[in-house]
Amino acid sequence: MEHPPSDGDDWIDIGTAPLPVGTAPEWVVQARCGAVVCFVGTVRDHADGREGVVALEYEAFVERVVERMGSIAAAARRRWPELGRVVILHRIGRLEVGEASVVVAVSSPHRPEAFAAASYCIDTLKSAVPIWKKEFWSGGSDWGTRAVAPDQVRIAASHE
Repeated sequence: MEHPPSDGDDWIDIGTAPLPVGTAPEWVVQARCGAVVCFVGTVRDHADGREGVVALEYEAFVERVVERMGSIAAAARRRWPELGRVVILHRIGRLEVGEASVVVAVSSPHRPEAFAAASYCIDTLKSAVPIWKKEFWSGGSDWGTRAVAPDQVRIAASHE
């Protein structure tokens, strides 16, 4: 995940290494594209009803994540055919406050399409990709307030 692919216009990956936050927006730059939009999601110190969050731990149904993220990039390209490059990267494992958990970057000839495509990619990733977070705070730990335990989902997903 530390290095972009040597061919193609999509960089899709998941892993435990720190995300290449600086490299992603640089990689999407192309001569035909005048707009680059990059979103970086970081671990914050609170969640809904939970103050003092100190870390998150992300788990994923890895066998499906890259496929789904690739589908998101393909769908974005269908909606905005003029897109240049697309980056969708997510980190798993334990992350401390301030660390980057997700990076989405897109390039396009014009800014409206770049903003729309980046927003579409992160919003769709959050709702359609099997990644879950467990929150750790001063009073305990539990899965994110909008998540169920991954083992419950994996059981259902295995019947697809």
